[in-house]
Amino acid sequence: MSSKRGLVLAALGALALFGCRQPEQVHPALWQIDGPNGQKAWLLGTIHALPAPVDWHSPRLDAALAAADRIVLEVARIDDDGAVARTFATLGATPTPTPLRSRLPGEAQADYDAYLKRYGVKDASLAAMDTWAGALVLAQAAQQVAGSDSANGVDRAIKAAASGRPVEEFEGADAQLRIFEALPETEQRDLLLTVIADTGDVRSQTRQMERAWSSGDLPAIEAETQQGMLADPELRAALLTQRNQAWLGKLLAMLGKGQRPFVAVGTAHLVGPEGLPALLAARGYRVTRVQ
Repeated sequence: MSSKRGLVLAALGALALFGCRQPEQVHPALWQIDGPNGQKAWLLGTIHALPAPVDWHSPRLDAALAAADRIVLEVARIDDDGAVARTFATLGATPTPTPLRSRLPGEAQADYDAYLKRYGVKDASLAAMDTWAGALVLAQAAQQVAGSDSANGVDRAIKAAASGRPVEEFEGADAQLRIFEALPETEQRDLLLTVIADTGDVRSQTRQMERAWSSGDLPAIEAETQQGMLADPELRAALLTQRNQAWLGKLLAMLGKGQRPFVAVGTAHLVGPEGLPALLAARGYRVTRVQ
């Protein structure tokens, strides 16, 4: 799910014990969409990384998945780590390498130094990156310390359950990363400032967000979308609201063709007045939360 670090952060657990346990049963938020002419779709709020696989199945979720004629993710090739890494390396490279630290105001450099020390990152390794790319690498460093693994993300599990049906995407990795690349340098630096300003206990924070996601606690998730980078109006517009509007257009086009999509995207895109359920309701669709 998206949170104040946008596409990152999960939790640390006793990894050596996971192989001995049954996957945790979770109940993420699920909506059914019904249109005036019999259109149907389902929206599942996902989380992009977890410390261990979970059991996300339930009678209602399985029934919705079985009734859909296609799966729609943010990125269809979400399980192709190599392709995503190559895209990131290409788009995130800067033609004029400079220390990432030097791109920050003087008063923020101490926080930057402390963050790098905390997560074992060398400033020199970030100099050849655009500011947005360096910010995401630093956020990813916190995720790794927390024990998170995108291989356990529910998006991938949903794709694996496609059973021969088409898997489509709202954006794709290239388009998703180009959203960051298109940010003005001032906003990229705001993104970096937001990342390094988080001095809380990343393990506790991510565990809290996991609990909110696993129980479908939408007020808690919506509260998270009002903090950190998503509290910045420009970043919020680029990373959340404009994307939601673009996705709405693609989803409406599918429904207009009589398709029955099962949409699985980060839960932050599904909450509040700017989320897809609210946007669909405003277009006259009946939106029912079924889990």
